[in-house]
Amino acid sequence: MIQINGERQQDMSQETDVIWIGSAENTALGTIWVAVGQDGLIAVAIDCDETAMHDRLAKTSVTTIVHDETKVAPYTVQISQYLTGDRHNFELPIDWQVLTPFQEKSLRLVTLIPYGETRTYGDIARELGQPSASRAVGNANARNPMPLVIPCHRVLGQDNQLHGYGAGNGLETKAWLLRLEGVPHAHQLKLF
Repeated sequence: MIQINGERQQDMSQETDVIWIGSAENTALGTIWVAVGQDGLIAVAIDCDETAMHDRLAKTSVTTIVHDETKVAPYTVQISQYLTGDRHNFELPIDWQVLTPFQEKSLRLVTLIPYGETRTYGDIARELGQPSASRAVGNANARNPMPLVIPCHRVLGQDNQLHGYGAGNGLETKAWLLRLEGVPHAHQLKLF
């Protein structure tokens, strides 16, 4: 038996349409919620609560959400390690099926940006072979459902400044993450 919102439920760990959620609490960015499906990570939410995570997942085709800290522990542990500076790379499966094809291509390239380095939206567009698609790359990053693990905070505007971040406290969180990673001159980046 498992508890969901304080109610005991049947163990549904064998179902294929189950999404497991859990949290890393008391991190430098507050409580971090994760959602994991059969094929890997599907969502990360910075500084939110369980209700907000349920609301976010309700907008998808998910039919069953199970709060299971054990199932999500590999994800929350690695995220906690990253936020204390003890981890530089994630070794977690990602369910790429939750993204559009363009998002997947763009965000797969974002996962290749090394810890402590940055790229611009234009750099990613050129790597995609679509040099005029920097705005579309920006939109793909803005809709990244797995911030931190897919490090969209490492992508800057063409002027090498901070432009948009949809997680946590927005640009303040993006700047904090870049400082955590020791990005040169991160303390001088302007928030736009």
